[in-house]
Amino acid sequence: MARRKRSFSTFNLSFLDIMSCGFGAVVLVFLIIDHSIEVQSQELNADLLSEVNMLEEDIRVGEEGLVALRNALGETDEAIVEAQGRASRVTEEIDRYEALISDLADDGYTDDDALEKLKAEVRSLEEEVKRLREAAKEEGGRSARSFTGDGQRQYLTGLNLGGRHIVILLDASASMLADRLVNVIRLRNMDETVQRQAEKWQRTVATVDWLSAQLPVNASYQVIAFNTEARSVLPETDGSWLEVANQPQLESVSTALGKLVPGGGTSLHNAFVALGRLSPAPDNIFLLTDGLPTQGANPPRGTKVSGRERQKLYRDAIRSLPQNVPVNIILAPMEGDPMAASEFWQLAQATGGSFMSPSRDWP
Repeated sequence: MARRKRSFSTFNLSFLDIMSCGFGAVVLVFLIIDHSIEVQSQELNADLLSEVNMLEEDIRVGEEGLVALRNALGETDEAIVEAQGRASRVTEEIDRYEALISDLADDGYTDDDALEKLKAEVRSLEEEVKRLREAAKEEGGRSARSFTGDGQRQYLTGLNLGGRHIVILLDASASMLADRLVNVIRLRNMDETVQRQAEKWQRTVATVDWLSAQLPVNASYQVIAFNTEARSVLPETDGSWLEVANQPQLESVSTALGKLVPGGGTSLHNAFVALGRLSPAPDNIFLLTDGLPTQGANPPRGTKVSGRERQKLYRDAIRSLPQNVPVNIILAPMEGDPMAASEFWQLAQATGGSFMSPSRDWP
C-alpha cells in the first residue's frame, strides 16, 4: 500500500507540473500575440497618420489652387469686359468710317480720287521738306531776321556767329543805364519808362537785336539777362533751347527785351552757372557787359567793392564757364573800371572768341 501511495503522489506531482507548464505556455503565447497586435496597431496608426497628413497637404494645395483659379477667373472676366468694350469702340469706329465713306461717295468721290489726293499731298509735303532742308543749308550763318542800324551802317566785327547752341548773356545791372556813375545814380531814381529809354541801355538792347538777327536759321539759342540773378528773357523757357527758325518766338524775345529795366549789381558767377542748366551745353557764348562783377554767388558784406575785389570776383566766376566754348565779349563803356577791358580781352583770347568795344552809334 505504501508503494501505491508513493506512485499516486508522484503521478499527481507530474500532472501538476505538466499543468503548470501548459498554463505558462498559454500565457507566453498570449503575451506574444498581444505584443504582436500592439506592434501591428502602432505601425497601422503610423501609416494612417501619414496618410492623413498627406491628405491634409493635398487639401491645402487644392485650396490654394482653387483661390488661384478664382483669381484667374476674375481676371479673365475683366479681360472679357475690356475686350467687349474695345470691340464696341472698334465697331463704332467702323460704322463712323463707313458713314464717312458713304458721304464721300455721295459727294462724288471715289477710292481712286481719294488715293490720288493723298499721294499728291504727300508729294507736296516731301517737296516742302526738301526745300526747307536746302534753304537751311544755304542760309546757315545768314540772318534769321532783318535788322537795319541807323544810317544803314555796317561794320566788320569779327564776331563768330556760328554754332548749333548759342547763348547771349545780357548784363541788366544798374550800371547799364549810363557811361558815368553820376548819371547811373540819377537815372536809377527815375521812372522805369525813363530808365528803359536810357541811351546806353537802348544801344545794348539794339545790340542783342542785331545779334539775334544774325543767328543761323538752323541753330538753337537762348537769351539770359543777369544782374545779381540770372534768368531767361522769356521766363517760361528757362533752362531750354529756342529755335531760331521760330520767328514769332524770336520776336517775343525782342519784345521782352524792350520791357526789361536795368537794376541791381552784377554777378557773373550766377550768369555762368545759369549756362549749366542748358542741355546740351552751349557751343558759342556772347557776353554783353560794361565791367567786372560787383558780387559773386552772394551779395558783398559792405556797400563798396574795390577794383581788386572785383577782379577777384571775376576770376572766380570764369571758373564756372563750360570748357572749350568760345566767349565773345561786347564791352560797353563805363568809367571807373580800367581793368575790365584787359581781363575780358584775355578771356576772349583764351577761349577762342572775339572781343570788341563798339562805338556809340553801333549797331
